[in-house]
Formats: sequence, C-alpha cells, structure tokens
Amino acid sequence: MSTFWTIWISVITLGSIIGCFVLLRWCLTNFTGVEEGKSMGHEFDGIEEVNNPLPKWWTILFYVTIVFGLIYLVLYPGLGSYKGLWDWKSSNQNIQSLEESRQARQDAMESGDYVQYDVELTKAAERFDPIFEAFAQVPVEELAFDEDAVKVGRRLFLQNCAQCHGSDARGQNGGFPNLTDDDWLYGGSGAKIKETLINGRQAAMPAWLDAMGEQGIEEVVAYVLSLSGRQVDQQLANKGEARFAVCAACHGQDGKGNQALGAPNLTDNTWLYGGSKRAVTETLKYGRNGVMPSFKKTLGEDKIHVVAAYVYSLSNQPESE
Repeated sequence: MSTFWTIWISVITLGSIIGCFVLLRWCLTNFTGVEEGKSMGHEFDGIEEVNNPLPKWWTILFYVTIVFGLIYLVLYPGLGSYKGLWDWKSSNQNIQSLEESRQARQDAMESGDYVQYDVELTKAAERFDPIFEAFAQVPVEELAFDEDAVKVGRRLFLQNCAQCHGSDARGQNGGFPNLTDDDWLYGGSGAKIKETLINGRQAAMPAWLDAMGEQGIEEVVAYVLSLSGRQVDQQLANKGEARFAVCAACHGQDGKGNQALGAPNLTDNTWLYGGSKRAVTETLKYGRNGVMPSFKKTLGEDKIHVVAAYVYSLSNQPESE
C-alpha cells in the first residue's frame, strides 16, 4: 500500500476514534446551568424533566471500546501498511502450491507462528484436492453426467459465476450470456468452456457511428433485424445489406457469426445486449467491450474442470427414455 493511502486510512481511522472521545466528553459536560440531578423546570403530562447525566455503565463501556480500539490498532494491522507489533497476518500470500503450504504449516507450528487461516486452507486442500484431481481425469462431456461432480460444480458456480450469469445460469441483458441454451459465442464443447474459464474473454465489437453516420447505422440496423425474420423497412434493409460487408469480416456474409472470434449469430433471436431496435442501434453506434474474467488463479484448473462439466450439463441434458 502506498504512503498516501496509508496516511489516508490512518487519519480517517484515528480521527474517528478521537472524534468519538471528543463527542463523549462533550456529552458529559453540563452546559445547561442546572445542577445535575435537579429539575430543568419543565413538566408535561405529569412528567418532570430532570438534568440527568449519561449512565455510568454506558460511559465506562464507551471508554473501554475506545481504549480497545487503540490497543488493537497498535498490535494488529489496521492503519494502512502498518503491520502491528505482533506482525499478524491472515494467510501466507507467498504459498504457491499444496506442498509449499504443507511445509509452511509445519514450519509455522514448529516456530510457534501459528496462522490459523493458512492451516485451515491446508487442511481443506489435503481433503478435497484428491477429489478434484480425480474429477479432472474424466472428460468434461462425461463428467457432466456424474451427479456428484455436477453438484460440486454447481456450488462453485453459485460462488463464483452466479453474480453475472444468475443463480439459474440464464444470464441477463448487458453482456451476460444464457448458459442453458445451445447458443455459444466461443463454442460449447467441454474444451471451449474450459478455455473460456481459464483464459477469460474480451469482446471487441467496434463503434461504427463515425464510419457510417446516423443514416448508415439506421440502414444496417434494419438489415441486421431482417436477418432474424423481423419486419423492417425493406428499402433501408437493402441499403444496409451493402454496408454489411464491413460487418461480414467477423459475423460472416450470412450473418451467422464466427465462434473463433466470438462474433455472435445475428440470424437467431438470441441477443446478448437486447434485440430491440434501440439496443441494436446502440451496439452499432458505440460498440461493446464486455469482459469475462479469467478464473485460473481463483479456482485452479482442476476446479475449473468441474465447473465446466456443470455448465456443459446445463445445455446437454440426458435424453428421456
């Protein structure tokens, strides 16, 4: 953490604690001119207002929390890059493998530097890594019909993917594709799904407003909508077909897309950012640059293999007998 942010965080944190202390002292000061415990001279509905101080137990507890906060910040990290006198940390960020994690755990226990979170991670890895390693030996297309693997994959999906694709994996407008149908931007094979999860994806739909102008955009929109059977102004669509040549480089001359480039099929009714005339116009005018993050460091390839099997299972259900 930079010096600036260390100072920024420290000032806000310590300022808040000091502010609480000043507020408490201010509240304990008698500004009324009436002796504590005496009547304020107000009475309503038989209830008389008395100048009572804050309760002793409450005041003492407030002081205790302030002192506790200061002691905590001296001993533990909390003020930017300051590590605290006890040099405590939740985990060893330098551990790169399970074997190194086991060794770090052993060294920590022998030296007395016992990092509980790190130990829990090591225990979990020792228990579950062999399971994921076994799953990874089975092809995605086959693993997709293993009930236990699919259950594990679904849990991982809910923890890591549902924020964008939804808990039902049906996606949403705005660049988050539905994973339950058979429409795939980059391919729906087990290998392609894994490739997407491991490396991520970066969309590259350019903006065409400057090159085509408003009239050109309107014409191409009419043609694109006609590809999926929509009712459009045919004269505009005919002119848009001639302009579509620049789009065909990615989407193909027939508009059916190109999975090698992630260019969507424009002849169906599956739309990543919405299929209304307005939405398609915005796409052509301003372009799209959606990002699918890489999960290689987050999950590792063995867990990605299981997630890929779950995703594959969503659009490849077994046929009913």
